[in-house]
Amino acid sequence: MTDTRTSSPVTVALASGPTGGSIDDFELFYARRALERFRTRLGRQGLLDLLAEDIEEGNAFLRENTRASEGAFKSGTTVLTTRGIGSGAFLDWMDQAFAGDEGPLLAAHPEHYVMGTDSIGARVVENIGPHVADFYMGGWGTEALAWAAEADELLPESEFPRKMSSNLFLADGTVVGRALIQFG
Repeated sequence: MTDTRTSSPVTVALASGPTGGSIDDFELFYARRALERFRTRLGRQGLLDLLAEDIEEGNAFLRENTRASEGAFKSGTTVLTTRGIGSGAFLDWMDQAFAGDEGPLLAAHPEHYVMGTDSIGARVVENIGPHVADFYMGGWGTEALAWAAEADELLPESEFPRKMSSNLFLADGTVVGRALIQFG
């Protein structure tokens, strides 16, 4: 019997295929396709049913942390830069995406399970750390969100003229987070 093991890494380069490029590109294409198939076959309600126990645990985790925080918020910052699309075009796209088919919003991240607007507001079911949570974003820019004007992370209006602020809340109204999104 011949030993076919190698002690050095094997590199596979694809000359053609669905995406060309590396083996990672190849696997990513097929992983996205498989995920889309499961999302499509299960549908929105099927995903919610499948994740119901996870959502219950995740929302309980958020409620407990909210109670333990005694109203204090701890911030975090994510900076996203893009090429080829300006903030105005992106915001127009996002408004249309939330108003219509949730497909593009689901495709934006593998851990987006439900994204869209319902009677309460903009509904998001996604992972928050290791937990699956079901929360809403709403009240964009209202007086109830005056906290955003005082946020340490508030960037200069001259460089970031488009701002959106929202509370993140559970279906029962429990505020579990905040979002301040700034576009330049």
